[in-house]
Amino acid sequence: MKFSLAVYSAPYSAQSASSALRFARVLLAQGHEIYRVFFYCDGVQNGNTLAAPPQDETDLIAQWQELQRRYHLDLVICIAAAQRRGVLSEREAKRLEKPAANLADGFELAGLGQLVDAVAHSERLVTFGA
Repeated sequence: MKFSLAVYSAPYSAQSASSALRFARVLLAQGHEIYRVFFYCDGVQNGNTLAAPPQDETDLIAQWQELQRRYHLDLVICIAAAQRRGVLSEREAKRLEKPAANLADGFELAGLGQLVDAVAHSERLVTFGA
């Protein structure tokens, strides 16, 4: 079965982002396909390369990146939500004349149309967070 996931919460503010990651791992281990993971609202913080959790906590961003590399996942950060929260690619940082970029490798910025596309191309959309 083909799934898409929508993650609405930041990696360390609620259990939702961690649950989404675990759910993705289980899906892939069972042979299902993940068409896209779309990060929206505070969920865009899952793609912030500057997040630095303490050593005794799980680094969710690094784990999303590892899963992306292993399975070639499409990890999409909503560009409008990201800009509001200061998550910028190199291109957006230059365009907005900001001093630095912080979009983590393996993630890409795109519009809400990518969420609509994910719904159209998936058999199930599972959301995490509010």
